[in-house]
Amino acid sequence: MADASRLTRPDRRAVLGGLLVGATAASAPVTWARAEEKEPPPPYSIEIDARPIAHFERNRPEVKRFGALEFRGGMVLTSPSDDFGGWSALVMDPAGKSMLAISDVGGWLSADLDYDGSRPSGLTNARLGPLLGTDGRPLARKVEQDAESAVLENGTLQNGSLLIGFERHHRIDRYQIRDGAVQAPTGTLKLPAEAKRMPANQGIEALAILRGGPYKGSVVAIAERYTRGSGYHTGWIWVGSGEAERFQLQDIDGFNITDAAALPDGSLLVLERYFRWTEGVKMRLRHIPASEIAPGARITGRTLIQADSNYDIDNMEGLAVHGGAAGETVLSMISDDNFNHLMQRTVFLQFTLHDVD
Repeated sequence: MADASRLTRPDRRAVLGGLLVGATAASAPVTWARAEEKEPPPPYSIEIDARPIAHFERNRPEVKRFGALEFRGGMVLTSPSDDFGGWSALVMDPAGKSMLAISDVGGWLSADLDYDGSRPSGLTNARLGPLLGTDGRPLARKVEQDAESAVLENGTLQNGSLLIGFERHHRIDRYQIRDGAVQAPTGTLKLPAEAKRMPANQGIEALAILRGGPYKGSVVAIAERYTRGSGYHTGWIWVGSGEAERFQLQDIDGFNITDAAALPDGSLLVLERYFRWTEGVKMRLRHIPASEIAPGARITGRTLIQADSNYDIDNMEGLAVHGGAAGETVLSMISDDNFNHLMQRTVFLQFTLHDVD
């Protein structure tokens, strides 16, 4: 495709959550559409190469089971498209046959997943498109583009409704999906007043809709880092059509929140990330029982896995859940490479989740 059919990328995110500023492109940013064009450009097809990740723990290739998680397989994803990268949110279809990823530079990626048995082996029929504003045009400024979380509200990835959480200009917008393409937003979820005080680059990173329990159907959102010295991350829950009510999740060892996914029993999985130059990048996954989730609650949950550079991870930011062919629960994760292809990768991982009681 010509440059006119590509996403706007006015700057690169800092490497691994804001600690190293990426190099700025020497040329002017490429854009999806010229300002005078009335119609947004259509999505375009891309090729994606997948290098298999056979072992999760580098020094123990024979190990597949990590507590409640069993490694199914993974891929390092690359593409010749300049717009491929920055994947900060992930949605899987109920059977795990297709996916939708959201980029923090205002784009979306849809693709079908290929499997070798239960191991993910490739992405096919991949398309890239821009996130649109209420005027139907691609979001043009980083302050508007910075999408960090997403959840399927109803329907399917072919025709449905999607909630997308943004930081910088903090908001949760509702988007329709039509024929597999994300349309212009049709509304917004009202945020609590205190959400306006979130740091610009540490807004809502986790977004889920509870699938069971006493608050089934409620939207849950958690900020990346908004502790205000309390020792707890700040989250909100929208019960029914009511106003958002705050809850708190214990801040353990300085990890930041990067995503969440709901399980059928009403419990919640929370993905976290930690980075220091002296320690490298780490990933943690916590399980929050349905009984602990409530307005006003202070929650700790239980760590299911914590991984560091001894494991094949990167800057893991997207988390999704789907059902496997044998009825098992499958977790998928994707990393945000910050468009820093020299130092980071787009990693896609899948695990089977065993009993977490």
